[in-house]
Amino acid sequence: MNAKQEPLLILGATGKTGRRITQQLEAAGFPVRRGSRRAIPPFDWEDQSTWQAAFDGIRAVYISYQPDLAVPGALETVQAFTDQAVKSGVSKLVLLSGRGEVEAEQAERVVQNSGVDWTILRASWFFQNFSEAHFLEPIIQGELALPVGNIAEPFVDVEDITEIAVEALTQPRHSRQLYELTGPRALTFVEAVDDIARETKRDIGFVAVPPDAYRQALEQQQLPVQLIDLVLYLFTTVLDGRNTPVADGVQRALGRPARDFTDYVRRTAATGVWANEG
Repeated sequence: MNAKQEPLLILGATGKTGRRITQQLEAAGFPVRRGSRRAIPPFDWEDQSTWQAAFDGIRAVYISYQPDLAVPGALETVQAFTDQAVKSGVSKLVLLSGRGEVEAEQAERVVQNSGVDWTILRASWFFQNFSEAHFLEPIIQGELALPVGNIAEPFVDVEDITEIAVEALTQPRHSRQLYELTGPRALTFVEAVDDIARETKRDIGFVAVPPDAYRQALEQQQLPVQLIDLVLYLFTTVLDGRNTPVADGVQRALGRPARDFTDYVRRTAATGVWANEG
């Protein structure tokens, strides 16, 4: 069986990166096995009995751990998953990692020490968090409130991550490479929201709120405690300025500059996703 006939397992196949990776691979003629709880066979990070069927006949895996590599128990789960993948004959692991997270770097070492080929995609926060995730509804309503101060983050386009992941899964030239992926410049949340407001010609503001007040707001929404702890950790620890410097991972991997936030905003605003219909 040649490489293009062997299926590729894409975990988080319904997520921001996994969905795009799946679409691009299938468009290029690669067989894909979707790794999600609703897929056939199903895959569930919390149920190891689902893993073996997902591995059957697989040569390469895109690993996107949910909800985040920083949650308690994630490292042990990734270690068990990696061990089972290698025993099942998987020969390539592509890990989506988080920039500035000690726990994510520990998971990277698990993959790097697996004994098989690997590529690490260590990404900063996504552009698409503003249009496909928890920031979207507040932006539509006209005010994004988060527990972060005047910290700049070099947000990265998921489209860049996708392009690199597809190549890493299908081409040898990304073998044993760790790419630190950012956009071409760092922006504060105020600057990012202003960019969206300017493009959409809407009055959209950003408000920095104390972490305790943000926690109370999430508790009122009855979110799980573990998820609240994770969100506060990401905002108060990862977004403390440690990740402000721009990295060259996209340029190294693709031979071109990373996509810019303004281009993302222009492209996304044209879809109408940020329009307030009220």
